Amino acid sequence: MSLRHAMLGLLANGPASGYDLMKGFETSLANAWPATQSQVYGELGKLTAAGLLRVSAEGPRGRKEYTITDEGRAELRRWLTGSRPEPPRRSDALLRVFFLNHLTRAEAVAYLMGEAESAAEQHRAFKELEETIAWGDDPLSVNGHIALEYGLRMTAAREEWARWAAQEAGTRKAGGSDGKSADGSGGESTD
Repeated sequence: MSLRHAMLGLLANGPASGYDLMKGFETSLANAWPATQSQVYGELGKLTAAGLLRVSAEGPRGRKEYTITDEGRAELRRWLTGSRPEPPRRSDALLRVFFLNHLTRAEAVAYLMGEAESAAEQHRAFKELEETIAWGDDPLSVNGHIALEYGLRMTAAREEWARWAAQEAGTRKAGGSDGKSADGSGGESTD
C-alpha cells in the first residue's frame, strides 16, 4: 500500500482539493495509512506530473481541485488486482515476547498486561470512532466500516492473547521464578 494509491482511491470517488483529501485521511484512512499535509500536497504534484491526476478547477487563494485520469484509474485497478498485499513482517512488541525469559516473572507478566491494556485502549478508541461516524451508503462509508471492523476484531484478539500470555508467563518459566531473570542476571522478585 502507498500514499499514492490511497490518494488515487479517494479521487476515484470524485474530484477533491488537497484540503478535501486531508479531511478524507483524517476521518477515514488515518488508522490504516496516515498522511501529513506536506505528504499529500507533495504527492498531488507527483501524481499530476505522472499523468494520473489533472487539475480540474482552480479557485481563490490557489485552491486546486484534482480529478483522476483514465491512467490513474488504470493504476488504481492494477494495484488493487495485480498483487496480494504483504502482511506486516515486523512486530517490536512480539519480538520482545521471545526474550521474556530475561525478565523476572513479575516483569514478564507486567509487560504482557501492558500489551493487553494497550490493545484494550485501541479497541475503545475504535468503538468511539464507530459511534461518532455518520455511516452512509457511499463506498467510502461502506468500505471504511468494513476496515474499522477489522481493527475492532484485531484489537480484541490482541487483548485476549496478551491476557492469556500474561497468565502463561505467571505460571510457567517464561520469566525468572526465583527473583532472577532466567539467565541468572539478577533482579528483585515481586512474586
